[in-house]
Amino acid sequence: MANITKIAFLGAGSMSFGLSTFRDMFSSDALAGSTLVLVDHNPEALARMTELARRMNRDGGAGMIIESTADRRAAFDGASVVINSVAIDRMRLWRQDFEIPRKYGIRHTLGENGGPGGLFFTMRTLPLIFDIVADMRDLCPDALFLNFSNPESRIVLALGKYSPIKAMGLCHGIFMARGAICHITGVPWHDAECWGIGLNHFQWMMQVRHRWTGQDLYPLLREKEPGFDPAFEPFTRKMFNIYGLWPSCSDDHMGEYLSFGWEGGEKGHDYEADSREREELQRTIDGVLAGGPLPEEWTHSVGERTNVVVDGLINNRHHYLESAVLMNNGTIPNLPPDLAVEVPAIVDAAGVHPVSLGPLPDPIAKLALIQAGVQQLAVEAAVHASKELALQALLADPVINSSDAAVKLLDELWEINKPYIRKCL
Repeated sequence: MANITKIAFLGAGSMSFGLSTFRDMFSSDALAGSTLVLVDHNPEALARMTELARRMNRDGGAGMIIESTADRRAAFDGASVVINSVAIDRMRLWRQDFEIPRKYGIRHTLGENGGPGGLFFTMRTLPLIFDIVADMRDLCPDALFLNFSNPESRIVLALGKYSPIKAMGLCHGIFMARGAICHITGVPWHDAECWGIGLNHFQWMMQVRHRWTGQDLYPLLREKEPGFDPAFEPFTRKMFNIYGLWPSCSDDHMGEYLSFGWEGGEKGHDYEADSREREELQRTIDGVLAGGPLPEEWTHSVGERTNVVVDGLINNRHHYLESAVLMNNGTIPNLPPDLAVEVPAIVDAAGVHPVSLGPLPDPIAKLALIQAGVQQLAVEAAVHASKELALQALLADPVINSSDAAVKLLDELWEINKPYIRKCL
């Protein structure tokens, strides 16, 4: 019989991420008897997603107990896992993170995990994260903080350096890389596996193999790629041909970390399409809650692996994770130990254990080391609420092409984000 536990889910009112988490959690009965507490500050969103969770839990036969609250401390009491997907006024501030640097001549791709946007996501998010883990220290000090919020690497790095709370991040970037490789080679999704290491959104596939035979699929990829549709991930493919390994996870995400990343696209996030998709998703959810059938795809895990981590921890299942964002501590020996990296991992009752695939190839490591310094400086700027360090973090970032522009955009974005910036320690 499986053990039972309590799981707190912060930001559960998010329709998109809430649904993907529910698809993971309720696709099996591995966590039957455990309690999932949904937490959100938006009462309408929380009520909607709580009702949906109960419906999916019942229809899927998952056997979990669903609760909800606006009080995260009530949810934390006795929890063994805290799932985090919170963001501060995400779309409005993200748009300004992207548009204001462009006004000063900065060419960048998304403005979320790298460049000026990555810095200000860090500056406003880390104070909230440290408030959350302070409550965890009071109420569930042995719980795992399982992060899905961006910027993943900087959140995990900050907690690894300044908090005793166990923390890790999960990202589906490696699956995006695998999907692209399967698309080019024609190998079915379930027949391929990728082993990658690097930084979040800057992983490199050290091995691409046939899952059942162990055949190396890189020769097939190199054969098929030159003749494939040139409009498909052109920047990723350019990097693949230069460095010899396939990077994750898409042109725009990877481009955030490179001075020439704008070659992968300068449009930024499609906020209008995002809004339309959310409206459509809400209509679908409302239809389900009105008594309609669950869409068939909602009955299957989406691959975020939340359930895999929790099941491994509480039931000692020794699960393999294709990738996890964890403190390096020598896992990638040619990157700094005090850095958050994305590597394969094993999860069991003793915790989450990174798997070392050795060093990155030296030319790739040189690129990653530039970004390592940027992330370390950005974390220090946010933790200490230091505008001086924030400027230094900007000037270390390869996306910045002018010190004068850096000062101007820093002043403007600092004023916008001032309500959220404060010392974390």
